Amino acid sequence: MDLTHVFENNKVWIQKKLHTESNYFEELGKGQNPELLYIGCSDSRVTAEELMGLKPGEVFVHRNIANMVINIDLNSMSVVEYAVEHLKVNHIVVCGHYACGGVKAAMQSADLGLLNPWLRCIRDVYRLHKEELNAIKDEETKYDRLVELNVQEQCVNLIKTAVVQKAYRDRELKVHGWVFDVHTGKLVDLKIDFEGILHDIMEIYHLD
Repeated sequence: MDLTHVFENNKVWIQKKLHTESNYFEELGKGQNPELLYIGCSDSRVTAEELMGLKPGEVFVHRNIANMVINIDLNSMSVVEYAVEHLKVNHIVVCGHYACGGVKAAMQSADLGLLNPWLRCIRDVYRLHKEELNAIKDEETKYDRLVELNVQEQCVNLIKTAVVQKAYRDRELKVHGWVFDVHTGKLVDLKIDFEGILHDIMEIYHLD
């Protein structure tokens, strides 16, 4: 791939922005004040701001394989801490997507080397919900359901963290679980029961 066209595209993009808003980059340089932290998949088909119709500065974004929130992953935990404690976001969205390669790989028994520990966390989601998943005979339907359940479990992982619990107590921060349908372009709200999950895990994961 010849990447020189990227710089040409950049020049065109700059001119378009300045044409519609002459002080666009001046305003961009003043800082950010996002209301939302978006945790999504690194998949090249799934954008963040574009699919939500938001502008630069309106959403803080973290992406990794299969939109995971793993408590010993310093990258994702640092993003959550910074977004919640310093940027003061009021909403966190975990957004998965149908046809996710990471989730698909976790459903296979193949040895994928360095990816194994990461995919094991998705396999743990399968283990937690194996009764429901094994009852689904159609593989594509099972695949889609695991995508949804993985989003749900990553939301639970967020709710376990001290910084999220504190922000909920102090300013009613909310965690949301969504799925992006790559086949239709639609965002699906899984309507996770944030308060219910928080109540259920308080006995073990409550942090003062």
